[in-house]
Amino acid sequence: MPQWVLEIVSKKSGGEYGEKFEIYAKMGVLYYAIYNLEYGRRDKHEVFELYRLENGRYMRQVGEPVWMPELGLGIGRVVGWHEGIEREWLYWYDEQGNQYPAPRDAMVQERALRQAIERQWRAEQQARLEAEQQLQQLLAQLRQRGIDLDSL
Repeated sequence: MPQWVLEIVSKKSGGEYGEKFEIYAKMGVLYYAIYNLEYGRRDKHEVFELYRLENGRYMRQVGEPVWMPELGLGIGRVVGWHEGIEREWLYWYDEQGNQYPAPRDAMVQERALRQAIERQWRAEQQARLEAEQQLQQLLAQLRQRGIDLDSL
């Protein structure tokens, strides 16, 4: 049984604010979210509403993002760019209210992090190489001066 259902309202009303409450409650769906970006005014509702099943009835959850402890996720809206389109988007959040990146954004962040780690590793390798070269030069200078390093 799903624990969370998202209804995205279309041009034609589909009972999102009436009969579907009853259907999902009978099924035992814990969270019911309605995203009504285009037709909220028509339906006299907020653009995004999240309900939690309590004692057989759905109760509207306030705040945004809304934390759903049983799922270990929060959900909320943000206006931004995603795949070349600027508009309002639904995003997942952690318990502290930090937005999880969209998959493409996560890939970009991961690639940038990997590149930064590789740059740091190369810089550290170069620094080690330079330090080793300086040590070898110093040892060679000491030998040229007749200093026996093995006797020290």
